[in-house]
Amino acid sequence: MDKNQFAQTPPMGWNSYDYYDTAVTEEQVRTNAEYMAKHLKDYGWEYIVIDIAWYSNDAGTRRQEYQYIPFGDDEMDEYGRLMPSPGRFPSSAGGQGFKPLADYIHSLGLKFGIHIMRGIPRQAAHDHCKVLGSTATADMVADPSSICGWNPDMYGVRHTEAGQAYYDSIISLYAEWGVDFIKCDDICDSWLYRNIPQMPFSGWEETRMLHRAIERSGREIVLSLSPGPAHIDRAWEYCRYANMWRITDDFWDEWRLVKDMFARCELWQDHVRPGCFPDCDMLPVGKLGKGFGQEWDCRLSREEQKTMMTLWCMFRSPLMIGTDLPTLDNWTKELLTNEALLRLLGKNRKGTQLMRDEKQAVWKNEDGGCDPAVALFNLSDEAREISVSVAEISPAVSSMAQEERILYDIWEKTETKAAGGMITAVVPAHGVAAYYLR
Repeated sequence: MDKNQFAQTPPMGWNSYDYYDTAVTEEQVRTNAEYMAKHLKDYGWEYIVIDIAWYSNDAGTRRQEYQYIPFGDDEMDEYGRLMPSPGRFPSSAGGQGFKPLADYIHSLGLKFGIHIMRGIPRQAAHDHCKVLGSTATADMVADPSSICGWNPDMYGVRHTEAGQAYYDSIISLYAEWGVDFIKCDDICDSWLYRNIPQMPFSGWEETRMLHRAIERSGREIVLSLSPGPAHIDRAWEYCRYANMWRITDDFWDEWRLVKDMFARCELWQDHVRPGCFPDCDMLPVGKLGKGFGQEWDCRLSREEQKTMMTLWCMFRSPLMIGTDLPTLDNWTKELLTNEALLRLLGKNRKGTQLMRDEKQAVWKNEDGGCDPAVALFNLSDEAREISVSVAEISPAVSSMAQEERILYDIWEKTETKAAGGMITAVVPAHGVAAYYLR
């Protein structure tokens, strides 16, 4: 199975983490899915992804002490495979898993995804659970020297035939449920093993094991790797075994993180291709943080949110909304449904940074040299005039034609001319001006 046949463009969807943290429920997932189907699907938004700890019966009950409760009350089958918490996901009762919920998501014309942690549950190893498809038990598969530095749930999986059987068994289960998207965590990067040569990070091999398991399942499942920052020297490996991978640690609504993303996108711009997408992480828009116990409205200004959306689309990052969709205000909904902007994610398009310094950056995005778009970003704290020549955006166009190019403003939805063959705008602090050249 060629993974590039089912992820030709950057995946677009919703993820539960930024708003619900570890404690999202089935009712909340359904409500967000219904909103997406009604208001966002026509613009390309399609994935509904349940993030971390869906198997935890007591998630969120000790949030002031732990985000992830050590040896908490987790649902697990006899083969050491985590199952949805029936208290939070009632349709999963009786061993049905996420199939009823996935079926409902699919009935809305959407796709269904889940978060998993790299490895095998520690409890499965301690209980010597059987491994489906193998004579080994979970304690023989688990590698207790390979753990996550911030989550206590899992041991790494050994690179053995039995270890592969375990990964085959969970992916086969997810395929039966109807999972279309897997976000695997603690696998793209690990601060715990980064500087310990004698203890190499097993996540590299476990990525390959996951990839093989997905191929064997026969189902088209997008594989997303977290957290970041991804390692640029392993770009070829991410491209071969995954569909998207995080180029940053958790991204939140702070201007310094938006500004920092320009350097990250510059580093990764040549590795964006059909089926392979460096990931700038979720879009922290709208209301956030309820599951963390401190709900707030996005702390980025409107200009900063437009800059974030424009960069993500010019670069062609996956787009995952991190808010509670039914509470979106009209302005944020329009931010997420700008058709001219979202067209930059198209299959044959390519984003390229033309220049960047501390005060400004310029990007172009084109479809095989045609239908070019340009974005002028003001990274400084004061309004400033930014210019780029039409010749830099469309070098093959004659000088006479360059003088006559029409600029379609992606955000203002108005048209102007490129005066003197230049594209010039006074851009607000932390803001952006973006155009199609016609």
